[in-house]
Amino acid sequence: MHHASDWLDLAHQPAVAGIQPDEAPWAVLSRLSSLMWDPAVIGTVDPRACLGACVHIGAGTIVEPGAVIKGPAWIGENCVIRSGAYLRENVVVGNDAVLGNSSEFKNCVIFDRAEIPHFNYVGDSVVGHRGHLAAGVILSNVRLDRGEVTIRLNDGSRIATGLKKFGAIIGDEAEIGCNSVISPGSLIGRGALIYPCTHWNGVLESRHMVQNTQSLRVRPRKTD
Repeated sequence: MHHASDWLDLAHQPAVAGIQPDEAPWAVLSRLSSLMWDPAVIGTVDPRACLGACVHIGAGTIVEPGAVIKGPAWIGENCVIRSGAYLRENVVVGNDAVLGNSSEFKNCVIFDRAEIPHFNYVGDSVVGHRGHLAAGVILSNVRLDRGEVTIRLNDGSRIATGLKKFGAIIGDEAEIGCNSVISPGSLIGRGALIYPCTHWNGVLESRHMVQNTQSLRVRPRKTD
């Protein structure tokens, strides 16, 4: 139930990530800082972008002006790193992914064809194959009390992760609606859908959705 292969198609993980089928899907986060690769720029990097040390840019990938890749970072082939994207330490990205404007990434794994295009924060998290974070989605990675992040299961029990920083596992083809906040230690299943403006904490099973309804009042406007 809580193996990486239950949530993620590992055939679509970044080549250097090395996630194993029978390990916890969050286990990779604690070893990202120890991954090794040769720095190389094979794709196209605009001279107005900023690249730090130990950055790999794969063939066909485009890094637009104003993007900042601090590194270490490994980015696969045919990705688009849009203007205003900020990639901090230990960011590993597969092929054909989109990392977008005013989005921040830190200690995370992004699988092939994931789309994270507008005003997002992805910290200490994994986004699966074709996962999509709509505009303004935040994967929160730290508890307010700075304690260990645990995973709250649907039966009320909890799993200790041993991590002080852990955002979410976003399963393959999951869709997270605009301006939603995903609390630390959340697992979002394959093909799941979360409505816009939702705060979610815990485990959402595959092929399930979270509907967030609101009560609106429409009244005549008083004018002088």
